[in-house]
Amino acid sequence: MTDIVTVDIGGTHARFAIATLAKDGTITMDEPITLHTDDHASFQSAWDDYRTRKGGTLPTDVAMAIAGPVGGDVIRFTNNPWIIRPALIGDKLGCERQVLVNDFEAVAHAVARAGDDEFLHLTGPEGALPPTGRLTVMGPGTGLGVAHLYREPDGTYRVSATEGGHIDFAPLDQIEDAILARLRKRHNRVSVERVVSGPAISDIYHTLAAMENKSVPELDDIEIWTKGMKGEDILAAAAVDRFCLSLGSVAGDMALAHGAKAVVIAGGLGYRLRDHLPQSGFAERFRAKGRFEGLMANLPVKLITHPQPGLFGAAAAFSQKYGDA
Repeated sequence: MTDIVTVDIGGTHARFAIATLAKDGTITMDEPITLHTDDHASFQSAWDDYRTRKGGTLPTDVAMAIAGPVGGDVIRFTNNPWIIRPALIGDKLGCERQVLVNDFEAVAHAVARAGDDEFLHLTGPEGALPPTGRLTVMGPGTGLGVAHLYREPDGTYRVSATEGGHIDFAPLDQIEDAILARLRKRHNRVSVERVVSGPAISDIYHTLAAMENKSVPELDDIEIWTKGMKGEDILAAAAVDRFCLSLGSVAGDMALAHGAKAVVIAGGLGYRLRDHLPQSGFAERFRAKGRFEGLMANLPVKLITHPQPGLFGAAAAFSQKYGDA
């Protein structure tokens, strides 16, 4: 068996755990520790904090899931001011082997390795995910992550990272026209991430308020999500419903673009919406693709319920590269 440090770095949190890779391919993890990125000036600072919390000693191998493009001499985070220089990881962290993957590339690895009981059915045909072919993996958090997974007939699989969250946003009704108009006042180009991510709820909320000529308090996005999901604020609840509609549209677009046989929703926010999505217009918007509505109705859409798919998936990516030795 091999112990590694597995890390999942997003725009808001950096999560750390020790993963154990067994010879039979099983991956187990200890209790993760979550640190706020705002509390640390750099990843090195967060790493040192974690090492101290673990008694001053860590395994010498590391797997990292990173919220942003992975590659080049310097890795810059999309929604986080930290930078990482891969060539210096060995010296800076005291590591011998390393695997760095995009955060949703890691989630796709988690989807490939998770059991059937770790998925919640959202829409489309019931049953397990297809054993072969391409799957779209996507989900909202601080940003919008997208990857695709290809399962081979021999049981192996391949994962590709994408920056699908940065494609252009296409409004489908007057409300989304108004959301786009609000966003265009601040951005020359509006990507789907501006509408389908955690912070986007604020723009949705204030757009709805303006359309109803209502004066609303200045709430941050976390407060809007909390009030909306608890039903404590009618307008916030409407914003959550509108978010679910847009998420369904984008999920359907990604499936068409990837030629997917199924879609898996992930991300911290995706998991928190697990009770809202089945009751919202998510499924209708997912299917509403004109001449391809019949095709979309036959695609299963599920939500991964593993509590730490980024950490688990980063460890799975390390296992795929190095095995258990």
